[in-house]
Amino acid sequence: MKIAALQMVSTPSVQRNLDTARRLVAQAAGEGAQLVSLPEYFCFMGATDRDKLDIAEAPGDGPIQQALSDAAREHRVWIIGGTVPIRTEDAAYALNATCVYAPDGQLAASYSKIHLFRYDNGREQYDEGMVLRAGTEPVSFQAGELRVGLSICYDLRFPELYRSLMFTPGQPPCGLLAVPAAFTYTTGRAHWELLLRARAVENQCYVIAAAQGGQHENGRRTWGHSMVVDPWGEVLAVRDEGEGVVMAEVDPARIASVRTQLPALEHRKVFAV
Repeated sequence: MKIAALQMVSTPSVQRNLDTARRLVAQAAGEGAQLVSLPEYFCFMGATDRDKLDIAEAPGDGPIQQALSDAAREHRVWIIGGTVPIRTEDAAYALNATCVYAPDGQLAASYSKIHLFRYDNGREQYDEGMVLRAGTEPVSFQAGELRVGLSICYDLRFPELYRSLMFTPGQPPCGLLAVPAAFTYTTGRAHWELLLRARAVENQCYVIAAAQGGQHENGRRTWGHSMVVDPWGEVLAVRDEGEGVVMAEVDPARIASVRTQLPALEHRKVFAV
């Protein structure tokens, strides 16, 4: 299966962002992608964190979700829809949710970010918990023969989430892990590639990481470096900054070969905490 990570530099305009996303999805599909991933906050990067509450949508209903569904149906691709702000019962908070659409445009899965980012180095301050509610459940879905595990940005620092995706009762281990993200320039430069390759190596699977990458109109700079990593930790494709499409092939035989030659998943031990 050919996959594509779509890198964006999103703006405070939902319409402009949707137009860019549609164009990039069309480009990736035209180049043969069967599954595409948008970055976290692909639809909106506001002046303040609270601005996202103004565009939050009800679950399963709204122009952003509809645009994702329409694009999946039009191009006959799987779309991992970056993230969309989804309303909660408390209007002061939203969920940061990845909505996945099948090639027929139907919602196939929805995952709400479990780990909420907080950072303060004296110059940059972020606290997603001020406007977001954390999700509670790991989520994976089946795309043809490929099992895909979902995560979002800061989740990348918590390997136990990915272990739970690999060992879900009644499901095969994931062959692909998705990490739509908007890593800050500071943390991305230090840890982004390191963590992505570690998640690929320890779980012996592909990782697709669609990122925000560049200088945003709201003054924020994101790290970018959208990439696809293979089960041996090799970076197959990467884009430093700016919008664009990062393409690679997922080869089930490669997954099987790595897991056969080095059966680390079979050697896993579980220790009581």
